[in-house]
Amino acid sequence: MRSARKLTAAMPFEDDPNVPLEPKPVRQARLISQVLPYMQRYADQTVVVKYGGHAMGDDALSDAFARDIALLKQSGMRLIVVHGGGPQIAAMLDRLGIESQFEAGLRVTDEKTIEVVEMVLAGSINKQIVQTLNGAGGKAIGLCGKDGQMVTVSKVTRTTRDPDSNIERVVDLGFVGEPSTVRPAVLDMVTGAGLIPVVAPVATGEDGKTYNVNADTFAGAVAGALHASRLLFLTDVDGVLNGEGKLIPELTVGDARAMIADGTISGGMIPKVETCIAAVEAGVEGVVILNGKVPHCVLLELFTAHGAGTLITRDSGAS
Repeated sequence: MRSARKLTAAMPFEDDPNVPLEPKPVRQARLISQVLPYMQRYADQTVVVKYGGHAMGDDALSDAFARDIALLKQSGMRLIVVHGGGPQIAAMLDRLGIESQFEAGLRVTDEKTIEVVEMVLAGSINKQIVQTLNGAGGKAIGLCGKDGQMVTVSKVTRTTRDPDSNIERVVDLGFVGEPSTVRPAVLDMVTGAGLIPVVAPVATGEDGKTYNVNADTFAGAVAGALHASRLLFLTDVDGVLNGEGKLIPELTVGDARAMIADGTISGGMIPKVETCIAAVEAGVEGVVILNGKVPHCVLLELFTAHGAGTLITRDSGAS
């Protein structure tokens, strides 16, 4: 089966050891020309990037990310950036002397905490990313799920089991939600105006209150509603690994489910892969888990045949 990343037209000279070494300017020009078919492939296509992890906290990586996003925008893509900010929220809570509460190992977002979450996510972090993108020529605008009623969420609860009594109980996580409705009109208008929306995962609940949303889940819901060509998850790992610890370049939804069932995909990778599966089933053409600590990982994924992480697509024959 042809790789979902490869184009129909062959890409001569790329990583070809038989091509003699050329002067640097000539080689640079050749590499630029090789990118053209990929730029044409994604022209006018929607690409959602979930930005987070160490890539967001490193100045050099942040600057490189901003330049790459600006370049992708110039190539004609409709880009949406969704960001997280867990470490920054925790740091601000500490500075303000607000002690975090935990239930069954899960952070509870109470009224004081959600005020800080909104201030940090929709405020300082969001505007910092916008400023960095604009400095690179990206023409970005900051939004959150509340704007234009873009995202409405339902309250999240978790069920845990006491290891001693084996009794299940429902854990109230406070103001934590998951998307129930996504209205893409605002994003359509912003991208249609040539801007890059940078979206914080804060949204209004069905009860009219403010809720924090897991950034991966938020990005997946947005990408699904937009039927995005690609959803890219920038993480701190290379992608999905096999039993020998080697990167798996491509998986179908069926493959991913089987690897969760047999334990190859485990731990914190399970919810991330499940989010990828949900996004594909909601209409995203392909979802990629890639290492945001690798410079220019977004360009490597979209503009090369080998990609830069694990691409998850629908099963063959699935509609």
